[in-house]
Amino acid sequence: MAYKDLRDFIRLLERKGLIHRIKVEVDPILEISEITDRMCKSPNGGVALFFEKVKGSRYPVVTNLFGSFERMSLALEVDSLDDVAMRIEKLIHQSPPKTLMEKIALLPKLFEMSKWLPKRVKDAPCQEVVEKDNPDLSKFPIIKCWPNDGQISDAVRRQFPEDAFPPKNEGRFITFPMVFTKDPETGRQNCGMYRVHVYDKNTTGMHWHIHKDGARHYDKYKALNKRMPAAIAVGGDPAIIYSASAPLPEGIDEMLFAGFLRREPVEMVKCITSDIEVPANSELVIEGYLEPGEMLVEGPFGDHTGFYSAADYYPVFHVTCITHRKDMIYPATIVGKPPMEDCYMGKATERIFLPLIRLEFPEIRDMNLPMEGVFHNCALISIKKSYPGHAKKIIHGLWGKGQMMFAKLLIIVDDDVDVQNISYTAWRVLNNVDWKRDVVISEGPLDDLDHAAKFPRYGSKMGIDATRKTREEGMMRDWPDELFMSDEIKRLVDSRWKDYGF
Repeated sequence: MAYKDLRDFIRLLERKGLIHRIKVEVDPILEISEITDRMCKSPNGGVALFFEKVKGSRYPVVTNLFGSFERMSLALEVDSLDDVAMRIEKLIHQSPPKTLMEKIALLPKLFEMSKWLPKRVKDAPCQEVVEKDNPDLSKFPIIKCWPNDGQISDAVRRQFPEDAFPPKNEGRFITFPMVFTKDPETGRQNCGMYRVHVYDKNTTGMHWHIHKDGARHYDKYKALNKRMPAAIAVGGDPAIIYSASAPLPEGIDEMLFAGFLRREPVEMVKCITSDIEVPANSELVIEGYLEPGEMLVEGPFGDHTGFYSAADYYPVFHVTCITHRKDMIYPATIVGKPPMEDCYMGKATERIFLPLIRLEFPEIRDMNLPMEGVFHNCALISIKKSYPGHAKKIIHGLWGKGQMMFAKLLIIVDDDVDVQNISYTAWRVLNNVDWKRDVVISEGPLDDLDHAAKFPRYGSKMGIDATRKTREEGMMRDWPDELFMSDEIKRLVDSRWKDYGF
């Protein structure tokens, strides 16, 4: 049964002993971040944290909700993240019905899918309190994660005119926002997770990258010279929070995907001051608008790469109304050097979206996005190799697919390599590669947060073909056999293990 809201999930974590309550007062400026960072880096991601008393606010803060494989699986109500992948695989591999009876047999499944569609409601817990006349973000426990967040250096100041900077900047960021926007042409909503830099009580920066749907919607409003409505929802059913971060194929509604994950529709409610709809069971909703062309310097911010992302121009969000639950719980996440909470969300994405990648490339057997690669810096891919140049075909193909275009390093190995075993994979790669023959260097789009490239959002990337090579691929010697002990001897040693005194 789907979680009704965030607190439903918190209650489960408490029953399982997977959340720790901190009862002493803590400061949302850096202290919560340091405590959470230490917990994230403890064995197996530690536990979730519930800060009951937060300095300067009457509302509690919860962090590290998804920061382990166990909690990530609980969030999506599965025993294993691969279970979600199996559900997706069953959906996409259904053959089109050919006979009347096959069509009739498909009806229950079609009906089931229709039940996942978002459901409009009139009354919503997220609107128990409505603050329209004087909305004030300062009353909420919005955190500062790292010391230099929002701190503009003299060197940066020289790059922009003086009026490009917000008048006030404490370096506080909403780190778990679900940002809802609407395409002005189609009316279709989108939900994305873009950090929100709080400037003062009623203005923020909206940090969406140029490749994201929110940025595309903004460009359309700017071309029309129209004010753009938007809403920021914070907190909700964990499936909804995860869906906001998921790299869904274009045209797939995030709330429909959340409905699929939770097997129940997401209840949505219309905002007070715009036609934007938000999850009804959110903890906090910030409504507002963006003026076409209005930009201020946003950042810097200690990001998931483990480095500060640079300050730059981003659109300004003006708050028109704040609604929230009476006993609101404020969820936040801290990103930084891995392992962090977002790493486990990234691993969920790796498992869940593997079937969609296989739809285009059925020869792919498995994929590993190592935490150290922070999602977009490295991907290990195993394939069933069938012809010369097959690995290089996969390299170029993946660079042309969705957010895989950001992958700075693609390593392709044979299907007998367990890419989840990084040590074994590295051994195979370093033995199998002739660097001149097997390395592909290319140029193309990079993630907005990549700081190593010469130019923002554009630079070089590398593909490595670490598969066994054939003579058609220029290998003029026989490929050697890997070392394995015989099964007979292994069974013998197994049976005598205690005889050896172990």
